[in-house]
Amino acid sequence: MYKILLVEDDPNISKSIKSNLEMWGYSVLAVTDFRDVLSQFVSFDPELVILDIGLPFFNGYHWCSEIRKVSTVPIIFVSSAGDNLNIVMAMNMGGDDFIAKPFDLSVLVAKVQALIRRTYAFHGQSHLLSHKEVILNIGEGTITYKSEKIELTKNDLKIMQTLFEHPGEVVTRSEIMHHLWDSDSFIDDNTLTVNVTRLRKKLDDIGLEGFIQTKKGIGYMI
Repeated sequence: MYKILLVEDDPNISKSIKSNLEMWGYSVLAVTDFRDVLSQFVSFDPELVILDIGLPFFNGYHWCSEIRKVSTVPIIFVSSAGDNLNIVMAMNMGGDDFIAKPFDLSVLVAKVQALIRRTYAFHGQSHLLSHKEVILNIGEGTITYKSEKIELTKNDLKIMQTLFEHPGEVVTRSEIMHHLWDSDSFIDDNTLTVNVTRLRKKLDDIGLEGFIQTKKGIGYMI
């Protein structure tokens, strides 16, 4: 089931869109707290976002920009301001489509289906994990902290995914090694240390000093 984040401040329109999309089998989260849309995006981890431009506190352009820092998830803008300037700006900000209000719900559903089909037919679904202000995008293989983003190697990604799936818990060295190499046998223990050291250096470069903590003789934790 694909998940859709709906960011629309008109409760009647929001309710109508949500119920219609759910009839088509989508899981829809309608945002009600417009002060921090990004945290709701990260925790829900949707495959598509429907985003109004005129919102309380910060407009849709702002939230599109914030989402684009951590994800390439498709975004459909909706707005009563359907002039060319707003359409062009929405596309330039990172939007994938634009629908002017008022619109037929069947048109919205068709656009949602088309975007999801094009985005995920060959590439699979994205997957976000977060801990505090750090966001791990498993689909892209990236770590984002505030406005900084780094690319992860295959081993970096496996290490971070294992730690992010157990936040605040110590993950043993053998567990991490098994995730990395599908075995904790016949692997030089120092190889894991070298991998973690290289990963820590990348994290240090974006201001995440001490993000991975060592529990001596046991393993690592975030």
